[in-house]
Amino acid sequence: MAETPGGVRHASAEHRDARGVPGSSLFAGIALELSGSLSIALGAAGIANDTIFRASRYVYQFNLTAWGWIHVVIGVGLIAAGLGVLLGKGWARGAGVALGAVSLISQFMFIPYYPMWSITVMTLDIVAIWALSRFHAG
Repeated sequence: MAETPGGVRHASAEHRDARGVPGSSLFAGIALELSGSLSIALGAAGIANDTIFRASRYVYQFNLTAWGWIHVVIGVGLIAAGLGVLLGKGWARGAGVALGAVSLISQFMFIPYYPMWSITVMTLDIVAIWALSRFHAG
C-alpha cells in the first residue's frame, strides 16, 4: 500500500517481495525455471531414446536424439533466463520472452510425440511470457 500526501492509502500496482522483485517477475522467473527443468527432463529422455515417444508420419519428425538436444539447450536457456529474472537482471526479461517463445514453438512441434507433457510446458511458457510482458519497471 502506498500513502498519498493526503493520507489516503492505495494499493500499489505491483506487489514486491523482500528483495524488491515485483510479484509478476517472481512468478515469471519461477515459471521459466520450471519450464526449463521440464524441457531438460524431456530432452534427457529423448537423448536416451526412451520408448515413451512415438509419432508416425509427422512433418517435424527429427531424429529423437536431435529433439532431445534441442530441448536440453532450450531448457538450459530458460533456466538461465529465469534465474536472471529472479535476480532482477536487465537482460533477463527480453531473454525470458524470447526463449519462452522458442520453447513454446518447439513444444508445439513436439506435441505428436508426447502431447500432455508438451501442452503442460506450453502453458508454463505462455504464462511466463504474459507475466514478463505485463511488468513495467519503475
